[in-house]
Amino acid sequence: MPSNPVRGAVDSLANSRDRSAQHILVGLGITVGAVAAAALLAKVSSRADEDAYEAYSDYEPAEWERPQARPAPKLLSNLWPPIFMALTLSGLRVWNAPASAARTQALTLWGMAQGLNAVWMALGPKRLGGQMAAAIASVGTAAAYVWRARQVDPTTAALVTPYMGWIGVANALSEQLAPKTPEARTFH
Repeated sequence: MPSNPVRGAVDSLANSRDRSAQHILVGLGITVGAVAAAALLAKVSSRADEDAYEAYSDYEPAEWERPQARPAPKLLSNLWPPIFMALTLSGLRVWNAPASAARTQALTLWGMAQGLNAVWMALGPKRLGGQMAAAIASVGTAAAYVWRARQVDPTTAALVTPYMGWIGVANALSEQLAPKTPEARTFH
């Protein structure tokens, strides 16, 4: 047992045994920064979509279909933070794993998942074609990340599996709840 119980807890949580504090902090900065950037982009993008919808809602013809239901914002705002925290921790655990080809591949897939999250959230329902392409790629990348992360650290794979499931659900919701306007049906 380590002589410092705090370091022992950090090592257990972050998979960081035999890693320097500097290595752990760099990994934490990279993982938190990537997830935070994707989340910030989503927030900015969703505000822009809401503003655009409000600005033009008075001019929409009555025959356009409207979504019947939308997920409660509180539900979504309560789901994303723990999923993003698990995704961040999974990236940190892979970062701290011993160097190997599997670790490098897992880190690459984790980075791709962050990039696809940002693209998917930035496109929003106004660009359904691009969003659906990013969504499909996101689910595939998440599945590949879970598979590769399991080879590096089984705990990491268990942490990120709910993210993969949620991305699938969120993609289905995006398709079902997208505005049924002629612009939304076009593929940009």
